[in-house]
Amino acid sequence: MLDESAGSARNTYTGEYILEVDNVRKEFPGVVALDDVQLRIRPGSVHALMGENGAGKSTLMKIIAGIYNPDKGEVRFAGKQLDIKTPIDALNSGIAMIHQELNLMNTMTVAENVWIRREPKNALGLIDHDQMNKQTQALFDELNLNLDPKAMVGDLTVAQKQMIEISKAVSYKSDVLIMDEPTSAITESEVERLFTIIRDLRAKGVGIVYITHKMDELFEIADELTVFRDGQYVGTEPASNVTKDDVIRMMVGREITDMFPKIECEIGDVALEVKHLSNGRHFKDVSFQLRRGEILGVAGLVGSGRSEVAEAIFGVKPAASGDILINGEKVTITKPSDATAHGLAFLTEDRKESGCFLILDCLENIQMALITQGMVNKTGFVEQGKVTQMVEEYVEKLRIKTPSLAETVENLSGGNQQKLLIARWLLTNPKILILDEPTRGIDVGAKSEIHRLITQLAGQGVAILMISSELPEVLGMSDRIMVMHEGCVSGFLDRSEADQVSVMQLAAK
Repeated sequence: MLDESAGSARNTYTGEYILEVDNVRKEFPGVVALDDVQLRIRPGSVHALMGENGAGKSTLMKIIAGIYNPDKGEVRFAGKQLDIKTPIDALNSGIAMIHQELNLMNTMTVAENVWIRREPKNALGLIDHDQMNKQTQALFDELNLNLDPKAMVGDLTVAQKQMIEISKAVSYKSDVLIMDEPTSAITESEVERLFTIIRDLRAKGVGIVYITHKMDELFEIADELTVFRDGQYVGTEPASNVTKDDVIRMMVGREITDMFPKIECEIGDVALEVKHLSNGRHFKDVSFQLRRGEILGVAGLVGSGRSEVAEAIFGVKPAASGDILINGEKVTITKPSDATAHGLAFLTEDRKESGCFLILDCLENIQMALITQGMVNKTGFVEQGKVTQMVEEYVEKLRIKTPSLAETVENLSGGNQQKLLIARWLLTNPKILILDEPTRGIDVGAKSEIHRLITQLAGQGVAILMISSELPEVLGMSDRIMVMHEGCVSGFLDRSEADQVSVMQLAAK
């Protein structure tokens, strides 16, 4: 159980650093995740931790949060060496963490998730649900969040779940708060709300470790930054002393000259047409055409129905009405296997819940779509040698960092899990590719590589529907942009006329 009597170090500690990491090393089978790294966090400051996927950022945070134990090194909190063996130890020491991957219980309410293991009790020692709901509402009021404490978490969007994770971490009133990609699934307005929360916590003396791949966030919210590369410490600088190019060079050891390598592709015939698609709840009367060689970007605020439309087209959650036409012919898609049979592929938004099979290895995960499509020989067995060779080629092409194809996927960084999913679907040679947040949680170097791959696929005649919450990505990669608002298509913009203002005007229409 959490020790509710644990004191608050920030009210008594006067040293320069609230959290110090020295010479920490961590090895996993076949890979050195951290090699004698260091980190210094000041009280009342926001310290950004930067690096490519697999650089070791999340591994170090999990050591500080008690999820992993280091093989070597020292962690000091308020000047005293910590011996953190479990996440409860970390919480009792004044350290809380918002994980990159959501860890909520879908079958429980919002309030139950926020106060799990800390539920208020009545005189009989039973959980006082009324009091718990009141405490949750008070927390949301303090954070200016419009969430229902009684709602079932399984009914909420990824963005809403992310805000619950943030609220839960803040509720511990910790001295050090670790935020691992906290804005990866929330809207711009929610990002601003989060930054307000962060500034308030910083003013109260909280030391915040902020992991992000988004450069704009770094320069807006961070006081200092530390960069890791390939599990090693590169350097620490005041955020005001460096430029975006400086940080990229520190992260990847090379220049990134073209973040959006869009090429002009020949636009062919209509590959996918959607007519008056509705599901009665999340979207209605959605109609559009997608042509071969075209990248149709889909923009809109979270909750606008973008992901739900993609799921309906792919048969994850079929629409209630409307028509789907492929190459001009009406098709019936009630399940994903129907969609793949028609040459569709779908990269899901939530890689943990509906994408990766975390307990399986890399080979099993990547080859999954090929096997379900029937890549077998005449005797009915999988052509394993051929499949393995194809998987190896995509692991190399996408620079997926893994000791081997036998590595369990849960041991990979979030960004490498994302690239693994992309490899899975590219192996099927899709004719129509639906990408829902294709670069979510991916570092700046890998983003450029994924963008280059997307535009190459368009050049080969693949029709691409790309949903993204990052406006620069939508503007930089799309031939046309479809904007959604509250479940409806609010307008289309050609690449030549689209900018952030015109997209947001339609998104908030």
